[in-house]
Amino acid sequence: MTQQTIERGTRWLTQAGLRPTRQRVALATLLVGDGQDRHVTAESLFDAAGAGAESVSLATVYNTLRAFCDAGLLREITVDGAKSYFDTNMTDHPHFYWEDTAELSDAPADQLEISRLPQAPDGAEIASVDVVIRLRRG
Repeated sequence: MTQQTIERGTRWLTQAGLRPTRQRVALATLLVGDGQDRHVTAESLFDAAGAGAESVSLATVYNTLRAFCDAGLLREITVDGAKSYFDTNMTDHPHFYWEDTAELSDAPADQLEISRLPQAPDGAEIASVDVVIRLRRG
């Protein structure tokens, strides 16, 4: 990790009002330090952290990802009701889910058209719409 990537991760945290602890900075740097958007699972982030200088437990990774989501830094996308991916791109956009590799990637938002949604039940409002397009290699 370079000083520039660490500073980018630290800024990302402080702009959201999160205290930049050593472990948060290490995970934030892995997530946004290079300026690229990414999709991670808790396990893949744990593995990446273990490959670096910062040792964190899997429980800490889960708790930190939850704190990042609560602070509006990450978006959680759940596939199959069980596997969670965390996206650093907070804009509204669809995703491709590759069934053979269990990878999630961005799909082109400008090619998606949703012309009508069902009306929400009384007393509820639609908070968001997640679109996951499942792919398998042909």
